[in-house]
Amino acid sequence: MNADDDAWASDQQPVVRADFRKLSPLRSSAPIPPPDRRWSATEWVAIRRGHRSRDMDDRWHAFVEGDRLYLHRSWTGHGIYEATFGEADGGWRITEALVCADASMYRRGSDAYESSMLEWVIGGVLLDRWDDQLSQPIRQHRR
Repeated sequence: MNADDDAWASDQQPVVRADFRKLSPLRSSAPIPPPDRRWSATEWVAIRRGHRSRDMDDRWHAFVEGDRLYLHRSWTGHGIYEATFGEADGGWRITEALVCADASMYRRGSDAYESSMLEWVIGGVLLDRWDDQLSQPIRQHRR
């Protein structure tokens, strides 16, 4: 276990839906291919802990109910992603992923872009690991 694992295993209270004043559900959801990644059990603990934006530059709120992760934009409260996790290969994988397809709330990119973006946001916001390798496909797939 490294120092990051120790931080993720802390007794910090998880963020829950009731912690937010204004959230709107994912509207006109569209399925996207789940990222081809396995998260460790320790990473799943951190993901389940959720995230509440701390300042204007922090763009995401995140919380988990059951096995489903909800990602909302912090300024508007609009639901952008939902991801259902399941145990697999000694860790956790996303078994179903959805993105907002309502153009009045979110300008959806290609499936490849949205799948990469979902993985990148989970890594950066919930695990504090902004992966430069993931940001390259995001830039390539952006419309």
